[in-house]
Parts: sequence; structure tokens; C-alpha cells
Amino acid sequence: MALGVSTAPTLALVLTKILIANRGEIAVRVIRAARELGIQTVAVYSELDRNALHVRLADEAYALGGQTAAESYLNTSAILDAITRSGADGVHPGYGFFSENADFARAITDLGVAFIGPPPAAIDEMGDKVSSRKAALRGGAPIVPGTTEFTQSADEILAFGKEFGYPIAIKAAFGGGGRGMKVVRSADEVQAAMDSAKRESKAFFGRDEIYIERYLTWPRHVEIQIVGDQHGDVVWVSSRDCSAQRRHQKLIEEAPAIAMGPGVEEAMGEAAIKAAKAVGYYNAGTVEFIYQDGEFFFLEMNTRLQVEHPVTEVITGIDLVEWQIRVASGEKLPMTQDEVTAQRRGHGIEIRINAENPAGGKFLPSPGDIRKLVAPDGFGIRFDAGYETGDTVSQYYDNLVGKLIVWGKDRPTAIARTIRALEEMVVEGIATTIPADLAILKHEDFQTMKHSTKWVEETLDLSGIAAPKPPAPPAAEDGAAPLVERSTTVEVNGKRFGVKMWVPDTPLVAVAGAKAAKKPARAAAAAGAAGGGSGNVEVPMQGTIVKVLVEVGQDVEVGQAVVVLEAMKMENQIAAEKGGKVKEIKVTAGQTVGAGDVVVVIE
Repeated sequence: MALGVSTAPTLALVLTKILIANRGEIAVRVIRAARELGIQTVAVYSELDRNALHVRLADEAYALGGQTAAESYLNTSAILDAITRSGADGVHPGYGFFSENADFARAITDLGVAFIGPPPAAIDEMGDKVSSRKAALRGGAPIVPGTTEFTQSADEILAFGKEFGYPIAIKAAFGGGGRGMKVVRSADEVQAAMDSAKRESKAFFGRDEIYIERYLTWPRHVEIQIVGDQHGDVVWVSSRDCSAQRRHQKLIEEAPAIAMGPGVEEAMGEAAIKAAKAVGYYNAGTVEFIYQDGEFFFLEMNTRLQVEHPVTEVITGIDLVEWQIRVASGEKLPMTQDEVTAQRRGHGIEIRINAENPAGGKFLPSPGDIRKLVAPDGFGIRFDAGYETGDTVSQYYDNLVGKLIVWGKDRPTAIARTIRALEEMVVEGIATTIPADLAILKHEDFQTMKHSTKWVEETLDLSGIAAPKPPAPPAAEDGAAPLVERSTTVEVNGKRFGVKMWVPDTPLVAVAGAKAAKKPARAAAAAGAAGGGSGNVEVPMQGTIVKVLVEVGQDVEVGQAVVVLEAMKMENQIAAEKGGKVKEIKVTAGQTVGAGDVVVVIE
């Protein structure tokens, strides 16, 4: 595997303790990088994440309170309080949550604490997808036809559709990763799509501004990883192809992007640097482009570390999180552009292992307990995870369980090695995207680079994928239970402490008055389950009802959506499998439901 230039763990402006204002695998990733640099780490956590992996690994951990993202990881005052109480002198925002929030970055620096990310002014301009399009134009990069101001009403979208035609993409101005993005294929869909995009954007990014642009017919999604320092130097590290997507969210990423023609990657890299310098950018960032028929168009800039950054790391040997910390400490970039380019070796592929059921191509969220997680191993294999066996994937957060990153001497080798690794991987208790990932990797279109961002949903056949069967419960052991060491956690004034004790190895027994356990989740292969054709419309997953779409007495058709369910920050329309008249509505907007719960009764 390609190896990077070794750098000693010393910093120009020494950071001694970093708080990670995030959760899951990215928090774990930053904790490990900081530890290798001799820096202490501080985790923050919600009520549901009290014993999460990132909390267990950090040197210290502080409770934020609440369950949902808005109540915890988007609670500015609680995070600022944890920074002050812990004495952290640096904050890494990860991705999602506050990572592209300029006000949060300013609040950090106002405390005299280093923000391990770009300057707030650059976040303002590039983090807002509308103003970033203007910056790209200043830098000379072509942009996809669309608005350069926030879209205020459905009438503006209708006028745009009349002028440029459909389909149109409605996108979160302060978002990314496909969250808050809706594709509109006709004027009849505009109002509902706009409302849904704003709700998702608000839930995931804390803001609901949107903009619109043309939705290209068969594009590839290619992005450029850049890193800049505070001395005015910016380098582009590598390109990445992220075209294997569903719901405009990436499934598979690879580096470098290939089959674009001579000089295209270099031209993208130069355009990315110009765009970054136009806003005084430093630290890690990604400039995203759409590529089609030999042309590329600026899409947006993500002013943060990307989920897919490891696939760039494996072909360059560069630890991008280490570079982030060094840049935030005032150091110059460790390498020149020529040195970075010379570092590249082979081909990398990253697979996002999401808690989703891809049966029938539906990709339904699959929150729940991970009963068993065994990662693959071997030459060229890396697995970045936010969970271990026994952990719970909550409906309230993103569904990324972990990332499998594979290196090969060339693309065919990397594909073959990734297939082998995925076939070795074991995940029980939740459904994952692994079956869909394997279908993609084995398909001729993917292997010959003939796929696009629409290929998974429009071409790939996933009809043969079934929901995984739950494993049988372990057999009970005979005899008296011996004493075993158990670990638990306690909180003292909001700070987390781990405690070990010796207790009998016996199962917990339900006590009188305890809340009854929910029935087991049912595997679902469609967006709406209706009790095998009965009039009971059941939800296929745990989640929160966002909107009820029907009324008592209303006539509905087979396949008609009756409620909108939000799970893992994604909205899903739950449809009736039987036509008839609505007899009863059992839920209201804002209500939490479990898998298999009946929400509407049709007679």
C-alpha cells in the first residue's frame, strides 16, 4: 500500500485537548488521529449515545442531554458549556451537524478556542450553496444552470421549470450529502417537494433555505479534495468518483476518478484551487463537480471533511485529519502540490455500510440493535466504524454504521478485493446496504465506468435482494450463574465516568409496572406495508410521523401515500396496499411509532 511522508507529532501552536462536536464514526476517526499526535480528546453525547463507541474511546465525555439532534448535537449552548468545562483548546466539528455553520465557528473562536475547520467567512460564502456558485463563477468554473439567490416560493420553481424544463433539483442551501434534496419531474410535484426539502434541511442542518438548478440526465459526480493552510497555500490532493448513489446519497466512492479524458482531472483540480482561494479558504474542503460528455460543472463546495475522505488517504498515504489539526495550529502544509501528486499510488474504493434495507431497491432505514459485527481483514483493508457488537443504531441520527476502505494496485484489483471483504463481513440485527453494494461492484456497468448518479435507481436490478433473517436467540446455559465483570456508566454533574463491578451473570427480569417491550421489528420490502393486503397500513420501521396525508372518510387507491414518516433524517412516504375508504387514523404529526405499528385503517 502507498505510504506517506512521516511527520513528527509536534505542532507549531500546540493543541493539548480537542473536543469533537459530533458522534459516530467521524468522532472515532478524529479521536484516533488526535491520540496519535499526543492530544487528549473530549466527547459529547446525547442520552441515547451515553455508551456509544466514540464516548468509550475519548479521554473525557460530557452529556448534552436530549435524544434528537436538535436537543443534543445541535444544542450550541450545551456544546459551548462542555468546551468550557473540559478546558479544550480545539474543536473538531466532524461532518453534518455544525460542521458548516459559521455562527458556531465564530462562537468557538470567540472562546479563544481553535476551530479545526475553515474560517467562518469562507463557511458563510461556500457553505451557502447559492453564494458558493457565485464564488465559483468568480474563479472561472462553469456552473449548472440554476438560481444564485435563495428560492422563496413554489411560484419561482414553477417559473424555472417553465423556462428550463424538468426535472429540477430542489436543494438545501446549507446542506450536503443529499439531505434536503428533492427531484421534481413535473409542476404537480413542486409544492410537496419544496415543503419536504425544507423540513429535511431544517432537521439535519438547522436551516431550511433552498435553491434550485437543472437536474442533468446522466451525470457523474466527481469531486476534488483540497487542503489549504493559513499562509495562503492550497493543494488539491485527489479526485473522487461518487456516482454510485441512491436518494442522491453516496453508496460507493473511489479515488481517483477515471475515464474522463486527458487533462480533465487536472483542470478540475485547478478550478477547485481557484474557487478556494477566491474565498480565502484554509483547512480541508471538497469542491464537487458534475461531469457529463467531456464537460464539468461546479456543483458546490463542502467546507468540511467529507465522509469519503479515507479513500483519498489510502492512495496518498496522507492523514487528512492530521493535516486539519496542523493547519488549525498554524503550520504550513506538509507537502507541495508536486509532492502530493507524486504520492498517489493505485486505486481506492470506499463502501458506506448504512443501516438500510435495500430489498427491492427501497433502501428503507433499519434502526435497531447490532447483535453481531465482524469486520473483514487482510491486505489493503481498512474499516472505520462508529459501532461495535451490542451497540444500537438510533432512528434519530444518520444511518452510517461504518466505512469499508480498500486499496488495490489498480481498479480491477480494488474491486475484487472489495467484493471479497464485503462477502466476509458479518452484520446481524439490522439490515445493511451490503447486498446492494455487492450488486453494484459485480455489475458490468460499474466495472466499465458506464454508470451515473441515476444508475442505481434507474438501471440496477435489486429485486432479488431479500430482507435478512434475524438470528436465533442464544441457548440458555444450565447451572448457577457465576460472577462476571460488568461495566456501566454514571454521570456526575454531566461528566461521564466508567464504573466496573462484579455481578451474577443472570438475565434481567422484568418487574411489575415496567413498560412492556415493543414487538419485534418486521422486515419490510416496500415503503408501505399493509398487513398482507389487509386494511391496516403499518409502518415498516421506527420513526416519527411528519405529516398525515389523508382524512377519515377519504377514498384512497392502492399505492397512495397516507403518511410521511421520518427515520434517520430521511422522509419516507408510507403507502396503502389496499384501496378503499379511510376508517381510522391512529397517529398525529410529531408522534413516534415503532416498526409494525398500524397508522391508518382502510375499509
